[in-house]
Amino acid sequence: MNYLSQSWLINRRHALRAMGTCIALPMLECMTPLKAAEKISTPRRSAFIYLANGVHSLNYQITQSGRDYKFSRSLKPLEKYRDAITPVSGLHHPGSLGHHHNCINVFLTGGKIGAAHRNSISVDQKMAEITGQHTRYPSLEVALTQGSLAWTADGVQLPAMRQCSQIFASLFEEPKGGIDAQRKRLRRKASVLDDNLEEVRRLEKKMGTADKGRMDQYLTSVREAEIRTRRADDWLDTPLPEISDADRKRTNRKVNKAQAGDYFRTVYDLMVLAFQTDVTRVATFSLGGEGDAFAIPEIGITESRHQLSHHGGDEGYMEKLTNYDTFAIEQFSYFLSRLGETKDLSGKPLLHSTMSLFGSGMSYGHSHGNANLPLVLAGGSDLGVKHGSHLDFNEGHFDGYTLDKPGDHYRLCSRPVNSDAHMSNLLLLMAQKMGVETDQFGDSNKMISL
Repeated sequence: MNYLSQSWLINRRHALRAMGTCIALPMLECMTPLKAAEKISTPRRSAFIYLANGVHSLNYQITQSGRDYKFSRSLKPLEKYRDAITPVSGLHHPGSLGHHHNCINVFLTGGKIGAAHRNSISVDQKMAEITGQHTRYPSLEVALTQGSLAWTADGVQLPAMRQCSQIFASLFEEPKGGIDAQRKRLRRKASVLDDNLEEVRRLEKKMGTADKGRMDQYLTSVREAEIRTRRADDWLDTPLPEISDADRKRTNRKVNKAQAGDYFRTVYDLMVLAFQTDVTRVATFSLGGEGDAFAIPEIGITESRHQLSHHGGDEGYMEKLTNYDTFAIEQFSYFLSRLGETKDLSGKPLLHSTMSLFGSGMSYGHSHGNANLPLVLAGGSDLGVKHGSHLDFNEGHFDGYTLDKPGDHYRLCSRPVNSDAHMSNLLLLMAQKMGVETDQFGDSNKMISL
């Protein structure tokens, strides 16, 4: 027998039984099969970018399905990434139809929000349940104005960061006053949270049904804060990643949001750096909410995106909306270029191990149409994602994209022609590619293959 051919494994569960304890052992070399040890497992990553109020769909819509499609005017900045992206047409979230203010809230959840319903977990947080075991932070949430795209399993929206310097400090800088001072602050916070829970439990006995419901949501927020607090404490003794001077100069800066391009690119640089250093593997970035997406004076747009989306047929507004769409997609193209040129810890481009979904929970803002959502999935070839085609779920369900007849096209954006084409099917696919073992997410009803 050639002992070099044997794996000589210690079964982890067996080791726990032999020790007569329930402690979690670190992953040891003797627990790794030799064949597995020869091959470094590449971390899987996902990023989600949200554009509010839909798009000027006549200039955005790709009209050919399959591999031989031509890029539309708004999507032209992505043409050089044809082999690394998949534009997707025809998907919708049934729970958001007719309720435009819910578009951003259900974008990553597929939930049905209403008086009797609370939002469900977002797909990024479902992924973070798997990837967060290996990283300092389970996920990164960035939003320009309103709350984040991320929702917990209990339907609580996670807070978002906005300032680039704040994001850098939270990810890559030592806590103020040092580690010991930070540990004291965290444990003091944990103690306060514990005291709050005890007080609430006493109050609950005197509450009516309605108050108990509201208090339950409060308790959920407290529990989430407690989990994050204890997690931060656990990671204090793990050294922070070293950041090069070039990366620090690029990302650790105060950026005026009036210069939108500079702000967008700096956030994207921060996301790339977070992925590269493996401080997190899941990130979301909201470019603004449905009612407050901001202006871009640097390209001559002084109106808000919300104002432009309700153009009322004004040709000037429609042209500006197209320019806004193209500008946002240009910044997303920059993100893909940075992922492509940045190597992960195994020396491969981040783009190969990172899926990025860019899109909106609304299709056509003027009529609040939220079918036929504008979506682009990029990257992730190492995760088994195959790109190069326009994935069109409208195909076969209508007479074609009649862009020369805007009225016909806008009806396509208002009500889905393919009622089975749920966006949650795409989110399910992404979750599975990230290692989430499930055959259901949100209101998914069919499997998508890519």
